[in-house]
Amino acid sequence: MEKIKAVFFDQDGVIIDTERDGHRVSFNMTFKEFGFTDEWSVDYYHELLQIAGGKERMKHHLQTKGFSKPVPPEQVDDLIKEMHKRKTAIFVELIETGKLPLRLGIHRFMKEAMEAGLKIGVCTTSNEQAAKAITEKILTDIKFDIVLAGDVVSQKKPDPEIYNLALTRTGLKPDEVIVVEDSKNGVLAAKAAGTHVVVTTNYYTEKEDVSGGDIIVTCLGDPDGEKGRLTKGGNNLKFDGVLRVKQVVDYFTG
Repeated sequence: MEKIKAVFFDQDGVIIDTERDGHRVSFNMTFKEFGFTDEWSVDYYHELLQIAGGKERMKHHLQTKGFSKPVPPEQVDDLIKEMHKRKTAIFVELIETGKLPLRLGIHRFMKEAMEAGLKIGVCTTSNEQAAKAITEKILTDIKFDIVLAGDVVSQKKPDPEIYNLALTRTGLKPDEVIVVEDSKNGVLAAKAAGTHVVVTTNYYTEKEDVSGGDIIVTCLGDPDGEKGRLTKGGNNLKFDGVLRVKQVVDYFTG
């Protein structure tokens, strides 16, 4: 096997548990600002998460349920673009004001990767502004070698385009990379690109079929706090509730 040289992280649900209390809330606040009474519930937003991309989710909602007031067809694209821009600004504000904390163990795991000399990347279909708020304003002590976000690719996950682009930009082979994901679409994308995959499930993805991942945990764990639970990848992996970079690298290099 090739030597592991990089770890690529998805953003939403992996770095910050953003979906339920971040993106969903931001969408609902935006609807209200634009004069709509639409409100996405926790369960309904889970359905929408099967569609990659915020603008795409709004379009799907419009096409299947309709907004609370009519929108002329010729105005749909511009309205959704404008609403998504505002939604992103609200979301970024939630991040910057500390209302959305980092997921358990993620900062430790990134520091371990950096100290091990591994390249660190973020590969997300989330907006670039949101990605920058996290990588440049919260994770200021982490050196990111690559941050791919938003419309940098034409195809959203589960298409592997974003991971293929990351491999091309870094000049790495798939077998040299570990991807940390949280969802079925993310796992499918990473696996289609040929990488190793660690899955950290969350409220929205714990019941999804993420069995394609090589290692699956409920969270990365904290040595001095909450521990994760291992649901796949136990062979030769001495897991004590905290997943460490050295363990994962050793696991994938045999």
